[in-house]
Amino acid sequence: MIRTLMAGALALALCLPARADAVDTLRAFVRDVSSGRAEFTQTVTAVDGLRQKRSRGNFEFLRPNRFRFVYAAPFEQTLVADGSKVWIYDADLNQASSRKLAQALSGTPAALLAGGDLERDFALQAESSQGGLDWVLATPRTADTGFKSVRVGFKGAEPAAIEIVDSFGQRSRLDFSGFVANVPLAPESFRFVPPPGADLIEQ
Repeated sequence: MIRTLMAGALALALCLPARADAVDTLRAFVRDVSSGRAEFTQTVTAVDGLRQKRSRGNFEFLRPNRFRFVYAAPFEQTLVADGSKVWIYDADLNQASSRKLAQALSGTPAALLAGGDLERDFALQAESSQGGLDWVLATPRTADTGFKSVRVGFKGAEPAAIEIVDSFGQRSRLDFSGFVANVPLAPESFRFVPPPGADLIEQ
């Protein structure tokens, strides 16, 4: 669930302005940026604020309805939205599961990447700068999303970090590096092919 939300949160980062009055920046980004890629590190902090888990990987996206998150360490896992389904592949278990795109993304930040409505789905509030980033708080307008809030940090016009607080109070943060917009990506590159012998679970 956390990694699915992280993938969704990326979509939110790609759609939110860095300041409350940066509506033109938001519109230009949504209009002009149709694809992108970056590296990321993820830190998940337990409710007690003490226990942490860290991972790293890379992502890329292509509007509409396609993205790929590849977790490289400490465990290999891949999340792929191919335009009609969302696949999650666990390399250690050699297991792949899938859900229809609308079911997997409905009511989550990932819906933004798939063509969701920012103003309809989220209440937005600009926050003070912190850690060299300009922050925006996005709170879902519906209760059945699996998370309480998403904070997006911008450095200039580029998304640099995302923080998610889930419904249990667990906090997850992604820090991005090397973000590149409008890279040439073919829709076929988001096609997921389960490895030989993988267990398949479809919902």
